[in-house]
Amino acid sequence: MGSLRVEYRGMALIVPENDSEWHGYFQAAREGRLVLRRCESCGLLRYPPGAGCPWCQALEWTWQAVSGHGTIYSYEIVVHAIQPGFKEWAPYPIVVVELDEQRGTPTPDEALRIIGNLVTPDFKAEAESKVAIGKRVRVVFQDLSSDFALPQFTLTDEPSIGRVWSLPA
Repeated sequence: MGSLRVEYRGMALIVPENDSEWHGYFQAAREGRLVLRRCESCGLLRYPPGAGCPWCQALEWTWQAVSGHGTIYSYEIVVHAIQPGFKEWAPYPIVVVELDEQRGTPTPDEALRIIGNLVTPDFKAEAESKVAIGKRVRVVFQDLSSDFALPQFTLTDEPSIGRVWSLPA
């Protein structure tokens, strides 16, 4: 497989074949799987997929599939899109999702969190009125080409975890 290159909302997304940080992540996404790096030393998962473990500094790792289910930990509503391709989407939500795997680990204040767009099942920006901390989400994969899929998140019908909170609209 060569370098991955696609266009998304007017921006070129390029993942070189020798990019050990992201190539495996996007290969798995194309297969409909969300994978993260698992430290071979301490066993903790991490995102983004940096070279060294942020907790024990070990360099050995493997890709591990995760469920892609989680809770909105935080969010931002982008009102003024900097990228021209997102102009017609604005306002649109970007979410920080705390994945079910490794919730509250290694400490109650740290967990496995991943960032992404919050989209409807047909990959449009989710309505601001539906976004709230504590709501449940799952990963979905938006096919951008025959060899590239972009992980995004969508709301689920699962009960919320903890207090649900959102900014007043």
